[in-house]
Amino acid sequence: MRISDVLRGKGSDVVTITGSASVAELVALLKQKGIGAVMVVGDDDSGAIAGIVSERDVVRRLAGGAEGLLEGPVSGLMTTQVHTCTADDDLHDVAVKMTDERIRHLPVVDGDGRLASIVSIGDVVKIRLGQLQAERDALEGYINS
Repeated sequence: MRISDVLRGKGSDVVTITGSASVAELVALLKQKGIGAVMVVGDDDSGAIAGIVSERDVVRRLAGGAEGLLEGPVSGLMTTQVHTCTADDDLHDVAVKMTDERIRHLPVVDGDGRLASIVSIGDVVKIRLGQLQAERDALEGYINS
């Protein structure tokens, strides 16, 4: 199974924010959309990935006693070394990458390296559980026939 199969089921919507937006705006966006991470893009509408920022980033910074965090820019909080995948990547390989790198969200880029979508570990687990259920049902059907 490929990432394109995952995207066909979940869609390619991706929530973005610019690095110049405030952390308060980020937190409001995370709450409003009910998501755990947002892709950070440049102000130029090129679709180029500048970084990724998650709830975990905010909490870790708050735990460090970052005064004035909410008024600061997202660019001061985001991760700039972003791991990515493509729609042609194998689902198993993506799951391994997410596990090995300990990341929960992986941007999907197109052939030009522009942001096309995002997959979460939840998306990967949901698909994998569906595959396991189908295998189980097939084996059960074979045994019972």
